[in-house]
Amino acid sequence: MNDPFWRLPVVPSFIVTSTDVTDGQALPPAQMSGIFQVPGGKDVSPQLSWSGAPAGTKSYTVTMYDPDAPSGSGFWHWAVADIPASVTALPTGAGDGTGEHMPAGAFHMPNDARLARFVGGAPPPGDAPHRYVIEVQAIAIEKVGQLQVQGDSTPAWLGFSINLSGHLLGRAVMTPWAELPSS
Repeated sequence: MNDPFWRLPVVPSFIVTSTDVTDGQALPPAQMSGIFQVPGGKDVSPQLSWSGAPAGTKSYTVTMYDPDAPSGSGFWHWAVADIPASVTALPTGAGDGTGEHMPAGAFHMPNDARLARFVGGAPPPGDAPHRYVIEVQAIAIEKVGQLQVQGDSTPAWLGFSINLSGHLLGRAVMTPWAELPSS
């Protein structure tokens, strides 16, 4: 099974929790994708809270990635950057793309569907379970623009830039999963 972190820098971990999704458990229908026509899917980003980030944290990023997508490169479902260090939670639905429920200064980046918002899980019907890696990164800079990351950058560029710049201080990870029966 591919590990999305095996080539990345080893950094301290901290804690991420959610009132909507549980590490190692199935994604609820609200976090599945109606955009991709999953029955009952609502594309509602989960509530997230984190604690224990390393000293020196100046901002956070939040992403959700499916390393099991049949694309050869996985599938990015969500990416948020420039969450201020003083913020340690996002409410349910913060990823709706409006920015209304995001902290001041934070912004969405386009996911692999080219939508600057959260898109829920959507494994192909009949596929083995897919993992949805939700990651909060603690970084040592306030604005990812310092790394040439902008609002139209991809989540892969965000990760590449942070991991190679030496600004990554820690990561918090939870991994729910989803599968759909064959049609």
